[in-house]
Amino acid sequence: MKLRTGMLIAALGLSSTLLVGCGDDSDEQKKQADENQQTSQESSTSQYAGGTSDSDEAESTSDNGQSGGEDNQQAAAGGGEPVNLIFGTGGTGGSYYPIGGALKSVFEESDLVDGVQVVSTGASVQNINNITDGLNQVAIVMSDVAYDAVKGQNQFEGQAADIQAIAGLYPNVVQVVATADSDIQSIADLKGKRVGVGKVGSGVEQSAAKVLESAGLSYDDLAQVSHTGYADSVTEMSNGNLDAAFFTSGVPNSSITGLMQSTDVTFVPVSGDVASTLLEKYPYYENYEIPAGAPERYDLGDAVNTVAIRNIMIVPSSMRDDVAEDLAKRFHDYLESGNVSVGALKQFDPATMDKNLVVPVHPGAKAFYETLSSSESTATDGGDVTNAGDDSDLSEETTSMPANEQAATTEADGAEADPAKQTSAETPEDNAQPTEGSDTSGGDNAQDKEPQS
Repeated sequence: MKLRTGMLIAALGLSSTLLVGCGDDSDEQKKQADENQQTSQESSTSQYAGGTSDSDEAESTSDNGQSGGEDNQQAAAGGGEPVNLIFGTGGTGGSYYPIGGALKSVFEESDLVDGVQVVSTGASVQNINNITDGLNQVAIVMSDVAYDAVKGQNQFEGQAADIQAIAGLYPNVVQVVATADSDIQSIADLKGKRVGVGKVGSGVEQSAAKVLESAGLSYDDLAQVSHTGYADSVTEMSNGNLDAAFFTSGVPNSSITGLMQSTDVTFVPVSGDVASTLLEKYPYYENYEIPAGAPERYDLGDAVNTVAIRNIMIVPSSMRDDVAEDLAKRFHDYLESGNVSVGALKQFDPATMDKNLVVPVHPGAKAFYETLSSSESTATDGGDVTNAGDDSDLSEETTSMPANEQAATTEADGAEADPAKQTSAETPEDNAQPTEGSDTSGGDNAQDKEPQS
């Protein structure tokens, strides 16, 4: 009897266990599926080479086994698994996007890179936010935005970005053009004149305000302040409604070229005390000369001295040293190959890639440049560092767009247009960069839906 009772109790216990187990299996499977989905999402971000994530857990699930930061760099000495890179660029019509397309195949030739995905973004500000959030691992930005980011100021107030440079790229040049009958020969002469300063919140407007400030002027000193983009500024100057306008882009700018075909113009220099004051206060500016007698650059009778802001390629500081070194090497070798298809990349000397940058150079890239400088075989031929390869406009929109808004739409843009087949931006744009109180966005700030680089 005791034996039968014991067997009955055991059977009941087993049955109870099985029933409980079935209920737990259902919950466990759902829980496991959720965890697998979360892990998959985290891995899709953390597997990329330099992506710093706010989630330590996401970093710990990285496909290459690295946790980011110092651990990531320490692992570089012994190499690691091939990584994937998401390359943040700009609008599909600007210069940043085709540069990303051209470098995609260059970087994918590396044994350390498994794949490169080029995505269209709102450019500089969004690219930096995306790198900070681990959404991008490589990006192109303007130096003024990068400077603010590493300093944790202006739009990055209290949120300094831990970014480093792979290379310096081509400059965006501040070009001030006046009608010949306006008698404007200097920045000081803009006083009492009608001036186009770029769209509100744009990079063009920020440059205009800084240049005027360096000359002791403000908007109050102008007879008329016109917040017009490139196309509208040219139209207003042609119609006699504006005396001068600011343009911040590569050289040449096709809007200026078009204006010169119908209107006599004067290029106003940004030089002397104005340039000195500007460079002292804002270290991301540099001197630039638009040469005389260069048909591909306006074919001017006299050279014009002005200033420029350089574009740079950045990565998170947590990127493995071996990956950063190889990216710098392959980019340099591509520039020296004679096979460069994007006009913007022909406008600077590869020997200056690590020079005069406002963002620290990544240790891996620095190692390559040190090797390069010590090798006699890499001596340059002393060519013109600003030689334009085509008549593309190389302007930069630095529009602020929240990082979490880079979604399928921007990736779809990248999928619809093959960046490798776009060799240059044929039309100019405003360099949109939001100022305090501005709610501008990439699409809205683009000059008549023109390129965002």
